[in-house]
This record gives sequence, structure tokens and C-alpha cells, in this order.
Amino acid sequence: MTETTLDTKRCLGLALDAARSAGEMVRGGWRKHPASTHKGRIDLVTQFDLDSESLLREALSGATPYPVVGEERGGTAAERDAPTWYVDPIDGTTNFVHGHPFWCVSVGLVVAGRSVLGAVVAPSLGIEWTAIVGEGAARNGRPCRVSDVSTLQDALLATGFPYDRHISDDNNFDAFVAIKKKCQAVRRCGSAAIDLCFVADGTYDGYWEKKVKAWDVAAGCAIVSAAGGRLSAYDGRPTEVTSGQIVATNGRIHDELVTALDEVRRTSA
Repeated sequence: MTETTLDTKRCLGLALDAARSAGEMVRGGWRKHPASTHKGRIDLVTQFDLDSESLLREALSGATPYPVVGEERGGTAAERDAPTWYVDPIDGTTNFVHGHPFWCVSVGLVVAGRSVLGAVVAPSLGIEWTAIVGEGAARNGRPCRVSDVSTLQDALLATGFPYDRHISDDNNFDAFVAIKKKCQAVRRCGSAAIDLCFVADGTYDGYWEKKVKAWDVAAGCAIVSAAGGRLSAYDGRPTEVTSGQIVATNGRIHDELVTALDEVRRTSA
């Protein structure tokens, strides 16, 4: 089944309902110091992650024929021209474990590497974002758009750092320092999905990050696109959600941010 034959409104409704249900379940453990284990040196997982993903898988698989790929239990994507659900049961698990409010449940539908719709529910913030590409984006049910900021020096940006930053030189530290000198400020909230949604609703003017997974960005990319934003790889070329890197902006500062990232790459080479 191709993107053009999708019942996108029905699928968005399914995504939002599933994300809401998972978010409500996860919120029961927020600020209660849930037990966690380490998938990596600084990469945490809780029973809430596992239970949330099970809920999402059951809801989406029971209502559609599309495969589900999730952070905790993986999965196999459909053939290139067929839809696949990408779910993050808790994007921002470290925040969740520590009682920080920046975490969410993210559900996106991807066709041929591009996000076509998404729902992101952040229960502790009381915010939901939804979108169908080509039909607009919404924050708490009201239409939202990217910002009008037109220069990097006036921009509020966001970024993140990879889990292997303690052993890899490709850790975003140089870019963070360089770009922080060029813009108004940079925030690091610890959830790629929320970062993207904040670009979509005009809170942030741009966001960049490497070593992200498809489930981190599938929903958020759809929401940015639907809100009038621009997405690319670090070199400015179109990117897919499985590429591992993303630059997302309001479009007006995109070329300037890409140029700044390229300057860092050339300086660090």
C-alpha cells in the first residue's frame, strides 16, 4: 500500500489514541523514582518503557496491517513503498527516571523513508502535537506554525548529544560550542521528539542532532513538515528518518544553520 492510498485521518486518530493511552499509563510512574536498568553506559530503560511499547504495538497492529518498529523491541520495516509505524514508548527516559517533565510518547507513520503523519503526547507538559503532512499541524488541537525568525543570531535552537559521547569524537560538542556563539541561545531538553515539535509550534527556530533513531524523529518530522518547516541532512540535502541525522528549522534560518554546521565539520576534520 502506498502513501496515496492511506486513510491518513484514520491513522492519525489511531496514533493519537494509542499515544494518549500509553502516556497516561507512563505518567503513573512519573516522579515516583521508577527502577531502571542500563542498555548502555548512560542509556536507561524502565518497565514503563516496555509496557508502553507493548500497549502501542497492540493498539496499532490490531487496527492496521502495517508493521511496528519500536525502540525497545525493534521490528522489521515494511518494503520501501509500504507504511511502517515507528514508536518511541518514552522519548526522554532519563528525564522520566529523574522526574524531569520533558518526556513524551511518539508515534509516527513512515512511507518510503519519509514521515507522513505523527502524534506526540507529553503528559507531564500537558501538550499534544499532531500532524498530517500537507494538511497542517496542531498543538493541543489548535493549528500551529513554525516561527518567523529570519537570522541565526536571533534564533533559539535545540540540540542533543549521542549516548556514545563519552567514547566517540563524533559527539556534537564542537558544533554546540560553535553554534551557541552564533545564535541567541541553545537548549538541550533531552527528547528529540519534543525538540522537533517545539520547532513546529514556533517555540524553537531550529534543531540539529546526529545519531538519532527513526523512532526518535518519525512523528516529529511529520509535524515539522506539516507546520511549514524544513528538514534536511547536515549537508542540506533531503534526509530520511532512518539516516541518523537531522536538521529541522523554520526554513528561514535553514541554510545559515547548515552552513554553520559545515564550518564546524571542516574545522574539525
